[in-house]
Amino acid sequence: MLPMFHLLKTDLYVSALCYGAMGHGMLEGDRADRLFAQYREAGGNFFDTAHCYCFWIENGLGASERVLGEAIRRHGCRDRVVIASKGGHPGAGEKYPKPDRYISAETVAADLDDSLSRLQMDVIDLYYLHRDDPRLPAGEIIEILNAEVQRGRIRYLGASNWTAARIAEANAYAAAHGLRGFAASQPQWSLAQRSAGGDPTMRSVTPEDFDWHAETGLPVIPYTPTAGGYFAGRNTASFDNPVSQARRERAASLAADLNCTPTQLALAWLLHQPFLTIPIIGTTDPAHLADALGAADVVLSSEQVKWLKEGMMWC
Repeated sequence: MLPMFHLLKTDLYVSALCYGAMGHGMLEGDRADRLFAQYREAGGNFFDTAHCYCFWIENGLGASERVLGEAIRRHGCRDRVVIASKGGHPGAGEKYPKPDRYISAETVAADLDDSLSRLQMDVIDLYYLHRDDPRLPAGEIIEILNAEVQRGRIRYLGASNWTAARIAEANAYAAAHGLRGFAASQPQWSLAQRSAGGDPTMRSVTPEDFDWHAETGLPVIPYTPTAGGYFAGRNTASFDNPVSQARRERAASLAADLNCTPTQLALAWLLHQPFLTIPIIGTTDPAHLADALGAADVVLSSEQVKWLKEGMMWC
């Protein structure tokens, strides 16, 4: 069974692995239900989705939230699961039109209206802003989100693809004004190193971010923790580089010694960080889901954690 962890400064207890429902928007109900049940039977209780999922497929906008909400309703377990969703994403052309000020009181409220309706819920447990808008003072954004907390539509706040410095600014404002600050961060993070290029608004954990999280203990809920199947042998272009290749080789070697898979080892590496880290697994393949769930049983020493990343041998 997946262990449970307390999210700092909340009353939320979440499983060691979060299930990302982005791909569920492309599934029929029965398939989604079977995956939902498989994750729940392993002790999973933490689900992640977003307002913008899956606008990139035909008639896909909102499908992820709708499929997840329907599965929760059919299983009758709303009071036993933690639901995270995201709003405040910039526009993405005709398939996802948004105003220039994509983080405003009006836009956040409209995103929440949609998400709550699709999920068939009255409140979202952990609500992330999908992106930052550096044109706005962090305090102004905190005020916008706390208005929704006061309305009872959000329980706790998260920041996705924000720098640690901006989260710190927002939380300092919240503390000074008796408001709710960010309780979690959702960046991209994996044992594989992301290659240069790509969407500049999708942030990976930097050394400065890492140090700040280690100092403050603010939890990280990273997306793409297996680098899109990279440790299972897929040469994902956005991660395939000499640093990642060396880490994948070390992961394969150590996985053979520990009798686990390289994918499990990559997830276990995240689970063994010095602050709470809950990777988001997003597969829609039952075999891949079973493999990922096994990562919680892999135990690593601090020397092995360091060696996987840096290649320095231990005694």
